[in-house]
Amino acid sequence: MSEAKSGISSIGTVATFLNGRACSDTLFHVLNHAFDHPLKEEERAVVPLAGGIMQHGYQCGMIWGATLAAGARAHRLLGAGSQAETKAIVAAQGLVKSFRAQNNNTNCFEITRIDKSSSATQMITYFLVKGGAVGCFRMAAAYAPVAFGEINRALSEDHVESPPAPVSCSAMLARKMGVSDMHAVMAAGLAGGIGLSGGACGALGAAIWILGVKSLKEGGGKLDSKASGAVDAMDRFLKCTGHEFECFKIVGRKFESVSDHASYLCSGGCSKIIEVLAGK
Repeated sequence: MSEAKSGISSIGTVATFLNGRACSDTLFHVLNHAFDHPLKEEERAVVPLAGGIMQHGYQCGMIWGATLAAGARAHRLLGAGSQAETKAIVAAQGLVKSFRAQNNNTNCFEITRIDKSSSATQMITYFLVKGGAVGCFRMAAAYAPVAFGEINRALSEDHVESPPAPVSCSAMLARKMGVSDMHAVMAAGLAGGIGLSGGACGALGAAIWILGVKSLKEGGGKLDSKASGAVDAMDRFLKCTGHEFECFKIVGRKFESVSDHASYLCSGGCSKIIEVLAGK
């Protein structure tokens, strides 16, 4: 499978960020355009995942946005099904690994030391006094071309074994929420706390994103970390998980492979969470 060529530049990435975007939709937008496949509403709908899921400080929004872009590329190349979902997860694993290598962590709070509980003074100190915004611009500029390369490498790999469906918890959720096969594959890499890394629940992130996509396609206004549908979904999720966000704490371990995760789903793992998030 031939690889796409990147037209990503540092200046272009920073300009995208400065054009009123969050970190999450900046990466999603830049990568989609590099793959010549813009998705306007889908990009805007990832805004609530900035700041580590509605500013809760978990995985950086850039990882969420890049993973959704990987899923979009997987669907465009491979269509629907377990092969596309498996490769989306493999791409997500590479995206998480490369982000950690560049920034020494994946969680927004560990990088910025701020989250939704931070005071106005702490926010001002980070973004204005310490130049935090500039730091985020630099991170995005450095990460975007690397993310593009990770997606290309994962989707160009010929020898990736795909287990039978279901492969991804987040793709399962997407289908239960009634979205298209494209959206299900886009969400697939979020599985297991993004690429099976055990972080904040990928199904939760997928639900928030899908609710945003639906709202925007129905003519809803601007989305942010206080979007009512997303807040309601998070409340249901936290009641179901005993107020745990992270996959490895909810499940009790990290998944060793895509096949391991698929086996867990086949045995009914996380079925209650998926039903709760789907609003069933």
